Amino acid sequence: MGELFRRYWIPALLAEELPEPDCPPVRVKLLSERLIAFRDTQGRLGLVDEFCAHRGVSLWFGRNEESGLRCPYHGWKYDVTGQCIEVPSEPAESGFCRKIKLKSYPLVERGGVLWTYMGPAEARPELPAFEWTALAPEHRHVTKWLEQCNHLQAMEGGIDSSHVSFLHRYDVGRDPLHRESKGPAYTVADPDPKLEVSESPSGLLIKSRRNADARNYYWRVTQWIMPWYTLIPPYGGHPITGNAWVPIDDESCWVFVIGYHPTRPLTQDELAGMREGKGIFVENVDGTYRPRANRDNDYLIDRAAQKAKLTFSGVHGISAQDAAVQESMGPVQDRSKENLASTDNAIVMARHRLMKAALNLRKGIAPPALDPGTHQVRSASVVLPKDVPFEQGIKDALIGRPDVVPMNV
Repeated sequence: MGELFRRYWIPALLAEELPEPDCPPVRVKLLSERLIAFRDTQGRLGLVDEFCAHRGVSLWFGRNEESGLRCPYHGWKYDVTGQCIEVPSEPAESGFCRKIKLKSYPLVERGGVLWTYMGPAEARPELPAFEWTALAPEHRHVTKWLEQCNHLQAMEGGIDSSHVSFLHRYDVGRDPLHRESKGPAYTVADPDPKLEVSESPSGLLIKSRRNADARNYYWRVTQWIMPWYTLIPPYGGHPITGNAWVPIDDESCWVFVIGYHPTRPLTQDELAGMREGKGIFVENVDGTYRPRANRDNDYLIDRAAQKAKLTFSGVHGISAQDAAVQESMGPVQDRSKENLASTDNAIVMARHRLMKAALNLRKGIAPPALDPGTHQVRSASVVLPKDVPFEQGIKDALIGRPDVVPMNV
């Protein structure tokens, strides 16, 4: 699976983590590799092996200066490609430093994210083309938080539509990023969604159907884009949101969180809500990307609020609730003990697609969703008459038929 993941561009950092030339370097751990990212004097980005090739000192302690990162121990210096460009103890004419090069990966800024590719150079695909990456900065907000469990059990929560009716039962309707929408009420009223899951060029199209009223269904359409992206249907006119669940190692992952609106800038209220941890966003400890509510403090569980039905779980915040249940499974869930139901079909199919892609890669078959064209999809929510097939109803909604409720209810 690690070889499969290396064939995709990986969200490695937020651009804000390397804000200017010669700023402090940043530790990066991806797919169990320990790396260092830095922005040099010319603004070029580098992602290299964390450890100096001389005596193995962590270059996080290095000096970022004069177009390179210099080890503080003996002064060996490296450029953004990992090439050693200076060994002060050796004569320049000896050419010694030219023989030394750290492992390095490309690092590219796009959409407020720094992306890396860790696979074979000859197989490097085009850069990702998710809708939010091409929008003006004022149309999007991107952040991240640390989740302390295997990335797959975390990601599976993002494609599990049925848990919303319980885990988030008392939160979806009150959340400021869900206001002025009937969707939360439909979700709470019908806790037994019917799922229709189909493969798509990018991954999976997950349609969750609930009763809206006697004549209509409420549909929520989630996009799963391989290998670790989810696009969550918006409520009403609020921003579209999504996640990238990126493996740090087998027992932890970064959860990149994206909120964007394709046709307008985000409002100040929306931005404030995202920064305060509303919707699928998280409030982090100041100066870090670790959630304020975390496993060390039992996610600040409030049993009184749970009893009073202010929250279903006693944990405040939608993503904090997700983290609490996902991390409670242990660092790596023991799937031999689980008993899947019909509402877990999306999880079953996602696992199948990942395993199939990994096995196909061994046979030389390229993975799905490398083509940027497959990234051009949206999530959506819509109310449609029960006697209208989804495919027809969604087309009618898109062209604005007056007898069909508009998209994103």
